Amino acid sequence: MRKLKLDELGRSGIDEFKKQKKLPLTVILDNVRSMHNIGSIFRTSDAFAIEQLFLCGITAQPPHREIEKTALGATQSVNWKHFEAIKDGITKLKKENYKIIAIEQAEGSIHLNNFQPDSKQKYALILGNEVDGVSDEAMELIDECIEIPQFGTKHSFNVVVTAGIVLWDFFNKLNKES
Repeated sequence: MRKLKLDELGRSGIDEFKKQKKLPLTVILDNVRSMHNIGSIFRTSDAFAIEQLFLCGITAQPPHREIEKTALGATQSVNWKHFEAIKDGITKLKKENYKIIAIEQAEGSIHLNNFQPDSKQKYALILGNEVDGVSDEAMELIDECIEIPQFGTKHSFNVVVTAGIVLWDFFNKLNKES
């Protein structure tokens, strides 16, 4: 077995990517403080061809060298917007009929493996701060909450790991449905 070379991967360029069909998902970063985490989430969002990324509160914005270290150019391919207040981003998406879902450990949360997205629905997934999680302000505005089941001694995943798990799950479930 041999590894494929970059030119064998068949990846689209930025112009093609901008025109291709997107996963009906917006990822909202709620006060994510690490620029490496932000860049990694841009890169993961590109990999699963999500519609857009909302950077809220203290979440840093491109262009920034520390974001680019992990984004590897995904800041140019993924559409993004910044909102000073997360409620403004959520309000905009609610007006556009997105279902707002926090990825958080909370009362009444649904385990990710039990959640079945509807291919006719647009979703916005909120990923929270590395220490405090999804803000109380955002939690008051959500429609649902998804939790990733965990079985070890730690209480949470890194926000980038969470993004990878949840985006893969949505990508997989929505593509099986269509």
